[in-house]
This record gives sequence, structure tokens and C-alpha cells, in this order.
Amino acid sequence: MTYNIFIQLRQELVLTVLIFVLLFIKLGKDRSNESILNFINVALLINLAAGFCCQETGELFNGMFTTNALIVFEKDLLNLAILIISMQSYAWLKENKNVIEFYLLTLTSLLGMFFMISSGNLLMFYLGLEMSTIPLAAAANFDLTKRKSSEAAMKLILSSAFSSAILLLGISFLYGTSGTLTFSILTAHINGNPLQMFAFILLISGFAFKISAVPFHLWTADVYEGAPVAVTSFLSVISKGAVLFTLVNLLYKVFTPIASTWYLVLIVLAAATILIGNLFAIRQDNFKRFLAFSSIAQVGFILIGISGSSQIGSASLVYFILIYIFSNLAAFGVVSVVSALTGKENISDFKGFYKTNPMLSWVLTIALFSLAGVPPTAGFFGKLFLMMAGAAKGNYALITFAALNMVISFYYYLRVVKAVFMDENATPIDKLQVPNVSKMAMYICVAGIIVTGFASVVYDYIYSISIGL
Repeated sequence: MTYNIFIQLRQELVLTVLIFVLLFIKLGKDRSNESILNFINVALLINLAAGFCCQETGELFNGMFTTNALIVFEKDLLNLAILIISMQSYAWLKENKNVIEFYLLTLTSLLGMFFMISSGNLLMFYLGLEMSTIPLAAAANFDLTKRKSSEAAMKLILSSAFSSAILLLGISFLYGTSGTLTFSILTAHINGNPLQMFAFILLISGFAFKISAVPFHLWTADVYEGAPVAVTSFLSVISKGAVLFTLVNLLYKVFTPIASTWYLVLIVLAAATILIGNLFAIRQDNFKRFLAFSSIAQVGFILIGISGSSQIGSASLVYFILIYIFSNLAAFGVVSVVSALTGKENISDFKGFYKTNPMLSWVLTIALFSLAGVPPTAGFFGKLFLMMAGAAKGNYALITFAALNMVISFYYYLRVVKAVFMDENATPIDKLQVPNVSKMAMYICVAGIIVTGFASVVYDYIYSISIGL
């Protein structure tokens, strides 16, 4: 029995041990940032490998903590993402005096996300959500010398406080009408009465804040711009991925009796999110703001897939998050290196970038093509499966609307590619000496973008472990 507990909690335990090891390193004698970073990257690689070993399904703590093959795979994706972010941020972290503190904050946040994904109880979910959010606010303010970083932290903590309060109010109403917080029991008490519907609206609003769905997206661009690139990458990929995984779990397992209602809510959010994300992305010059609105638009496509309410919908979400990790982190990886070595973060700074940095230019281009959904990159297949899942409900008007917006997205993604390859620049960015660790992370992302779309075994496995209504 004890053995099973350790196996089911192995991913959380490995992260906890790593956090304590970093605390002891911080309290010990001073070490060079290079040695610390090399140790942490190896530890994160071990952490990733541990997720694929000795899988065990079941429940712990009277159903508050649950695990199965899908949950384990979702956590493995987040472990992969934080490893890539760590490798890409090598140049920035190498010169930072508080490198251990950065990992303490991000790993603690990741641990909270793991508990949130495995939650079988609304209280456990809320505790995991708070544990994942508070360290991120501190991480957003990691560039203490920059005013924008402090502003980003303030906006993140305020918006998170409001969304958490809304979520908690919704949870309290659900408890008042059902008398339970346990997912498996709560479903039988969902009957769609007015108070429960109001509670659901509060819950979905809180989730919409966390994933930057319109009209709850206003904090996103400012926080992305002000936070360090590594933290922005974490927010864009890991934080959103964890919340989306949890949202699907709640919709498909708890709120099945009111599926027709939340379907309408999702398609309205999806349409507004895609349109506003695309329109505002066209206007951006700062790369982080550009990728912020790009990520908002991507969330709209994800919501279309989730609305399918089927095993295909669940599988398409997880599959797209895998592709999104490779695509978005490849783009952020280039921005991270350029920002760390030159301090430049605007799209206009990248004019003529190909002449001096061809490798980085191709990585950025492949990433943008994948985000746009240009075949044969994996992003095309990811969006295709999301559309297929959404089309299962027969809402072809929404699918057509989303397809037309994909054409709009081609414009602003290709605008960046044009600046990199075709625009003239009297003072282009000099040839950059990219650390080998960061190069390796970018190569992993590019390989993932190319291979994931063609390796059907990846989607087949995700589909086999997915859930549906």
C-alpha cells in the first residue's frame, strides 16, 4: 500500500525533493551559476524521465488526489516544457544573481499545478490553483530593476486575486446546493437549478481569466511584456496548459448534466477570443505582446475543440498542447536569447535578422508557421483535430468562422517572417553567440514541430488514454 502511494505521487515527490535540494544549495556555500544551471537541467531531465516510469492509477486521500494514464501524460508535458524553458533561458539565468530563487518559484508553481490537475475535489483544486499562482506573481517581478516587471507582477496578482475570488464564490455556491465538493459525488447533484447555473458561470469566468479568454484577457499582454521572457514562456505554455487540462476534467466529468449549457458558453468565448486575439496581434510591435495575443487566439481554437464534448475533443486538446509547447517555446526561445544578449524585444529590431543569424531565423520561422497552422508543420494537424472535434456538434458556422480567422493569422505571422528575411535594416542585430544548451532546446522544439505532426502513434496514444462525455 505504501509503495503504491509513493508511485502515484512520484511526480510530486520528485519535484518536492528537488525544491528542498535547491534550498540546501542556497543555504550552503556559493557556487557558480553555470554549475547550478547544469545541475538543475540534469535534475529536470531526471524529473521528466521519472514521469514515464512505474505508472500506477488510483485515488488517494479519500478521492482528493486522483491519477491515471492521461493525468500522468499531462504532467509529463509540463515537465518537458519547464526543461525546455530552463535550457532556453541559460544565457539570461547565467548572469542572474538569484538563479536558485527563480527555480524555487517556478518549481513550486509547477507543483501546485500538478495537485490541481490531479484534484478529485474542488477544495484540492483551489489549493493547487493558489499554490501555482502566487509564486508566478513573484516570478513576474523577477527583474527588480525594471519598472515594467513590477507593473506586470501587480497586474498579475490583482487579476489572479479577482479570478480566484470568483472561483471560490462559485465553489461555495456549488457546495451549498450539493453538500459535497468531491467530483465523483458532485455530478449526481448537478441538476441545472438557477443557483447552480450562477455558480457555473462564476467558475467558467474564473477559468477564463486564467487562460486569457476574451473578455477576461486584458491583463495578458501587459504581464507578458513586463515579465522576464522565461516567466512569460512559463505563463504562456505551462500555466495555460495546466488550467486547460483541469477545465476539461471538470466539464467532462462533473458538469455533464449541463453539457448543453456550457457548450453555448464555450462557443461564444471561442469566437470572441479568436477574433480579438487576431485583431490585436496585427497591431503589435513588441514580440512578447505579439505572442501574448497570438496565445489568446490559440486559446479560442482550443475552446472549439473542447466544445466537441467527446474523446476526440479531449485528445485534440492534449495533442495541441504538446504541439503548442514545441511551437511557442521555439519562438520564445529565440526571443529569450536575443533579449538576454542584446536587450531587444521588438519585431522591428528583427529586420534583416536572417543575414546575421540564419539558424535562429529558421527556428523562429518554423515556430511561427506551426502557430499559424501552415502544413506540413505539426500546428496544422493540431488545429485540424481541434476543428474536427468542434465539428462533431454540427456547428459549421463556427468552424467556418475559425477557418477564416486562420487566414487573418497568416498575415501577422508572415509579417514577422517578412521582417526577418526580406526587410532591410541598416543596423541589424549582430551575430549572436548562442549557448549550446539553448541551441539544444531549440533543436528539440524544431524536431518536435516536424515529427509530432507525422508520427501518428503520438496522437493514437493520446486518444487511447483520453476521456469523453
